[in-house]
Amino acid sequence: MSSSFLEQPEAAELVEPEELRRWGDVRVAELIAILLAIVLADATIYRGHGYTGLAALFVGTLGLLYLGKRWRWSSPPLWIVGGMLVILAAHLVWYGSLLQVVVGAVLTLSFATALDGQSPFLLNVLTMGSQVVVAGIRALGEYATALRRSGPRLHRLRMLSIILPVLAFLVFTALFVLANPDAVRFVGRQFEAFVNEVSEWLVRMALTPTEPLFWIGVALVMAGLLRPVVRLSSEVLFPATVEPREPAKAPLYAALRNTLATVIGLFAIYLAYEFLTFWTRDFPAGFYYSGYAHEGAAWLTVALALATLILSGVFSGPILGDPRLPKLRWLAWVWSIENLLLSLSVYNRLFIYIDFNGMTRMRIVGLFGISVVVVGFLLVVWKIARGNSFAWLIHRQLWALGVAIYLFAITPVDGIATHYNVRRILDGDVSASMQIGVHPLDLEGMMALPPLLDAPTPEIREGVAALIAECYQQLQAARQKRQQAGWTAYQLSDEIALERFEAVREQWVQYEDVAKREAAIKRLYVFAYQWY
Repeated sequence: MSSSFLEQPEAAELVEPEELRRWGDVRVAELIAILLAIVLADATIYRGHGYTGLAALFVGTLGLLYLGKRWRWSSPPLWIVGGMLVILAAHLVWYGSLLQVVVGAVLTLSFATALDGQSPFLLNVLTMGSQVVVAGIRALGEYATALRRSGPRLHRLRMLSIILPVLAFLVFTALFVLANPDAVRFVGRQFEAFVNEVSEWLVRMALTPTEPLFWIGVALVMAGLLRPVVRLSSEVLFPATVEPREPAKAPLYAALRNTLATVIGLFAIYLAYEFLTFWTRDFPAGFYYSGYAHEGAAWLTVALALATLILSGVFSGPILGDPRLPKLRWLAWVWSIENLLLSLSVYNRLFIYIDFNGMTRMRIVGLFGISVVVVGFLLVVWKIARGNSFAWLIHRQLWALGVAIYLFAITPVDGIATHYNVRRILDGDVSASMQIGVHPLDLEGMMALPPLLDAPTPEIREGVAALIAECYQQLQAARQKRQQAGWTAYQLSDEIALERFEAVREQWVQYEDVAKREAAIKRLYVFAYQWY
């Protein structure tokens, strides 16, 4: 079954229609999906030790949900969410983080929601997530009932249709193995290892019988995602369009008109000051960069967010039925242009601070933040132009926020910031060294440092060599632990970083000595701190 991106299937009923539900009809694929989910979660969570295992869990769960779902609704949101989760899983294999794991869990719920025929709005996703345990208990009960009912109907011939092929496969496989001595030894070793593993597992189970409880939990969650009890449709509960109103003058029209006219005048005056003061980039000595370019940008972002709320609130309620609404819309368009100019001023202030002493993680967060606010404002403008409801706006603004968080989670923030700062330093602007010598860097940031081993400034060159030596030793220790933990702990970024650092080993090897390393890092810190 399919539905378009804009026309999702109506599902306002608390339970699916009887002809669609058929709770008692259990598919073999559904049971297989749950069993495989238990095996996958056991390998990647219960016995797993890292982000690669979780990446396999997310991608595998996508396939198992699609396999086990009886009634699948194929729509653009389904494939968009699925693609986002696959990209996130690839980043987990590269360089994982806790934020990515949280985002992956939310995307999995969103995929299950879209697969069930609902738009993955926040209300629908929360409904799907909150009911999984209750729905799972009910589903497992129905599985047991269906299996009991089908037991007497299982014919002996049907059983033989399964047993005979399996038996033939085992017998001939054994004969082919026995015909090759090397294969006999290999199978013998594998069988012995399997028996030992099972024996150790049984001992662990006797000492700490938590694994079966984990299996039950996974089965409940998977069954609950496949057979949700409640299917709320936020499109029906909260319509996207506003019902037409009878033409009538709104009591607050004059107040709203005067408010818009006032803020239009105020914004015009402030924008003139902003463009004359900050866009020339001609600042006096002792200019307070942190106050104006950092804190000031934050307050202007708050002003833009407040304008978004005001503009959305103005065009709601009785005012939508006022015959003078077109005049109010004209004022809204003027204020909207001013707000967009204000957003450019916020970007300008952020880049002023970046030009002062380089790029940082938090400055990239600021760029993400103002971009979300701008998108939210544009959605308000679209809402006013198209006559959509406030619920429509909230759904889309939450989508915008969610997409921003997702993009931030998969963006190599420290890598981008450090690449920018390295280029600045090599071009002769050593003020950007503050972000390297004072602020800690993650591995993606460290991987951008090797070009500075040729920097002309000795404090930077030697300090970076010491930082790379320290990171290399930490990576070597982490590699041993990951190898012991198994494939689930693998991180591709660790291997690439070790290769890059080993390629320039001659330039940092002397700083394997702890005393030399600490002294060089301290000199870099003191040198860079003058631009703090």
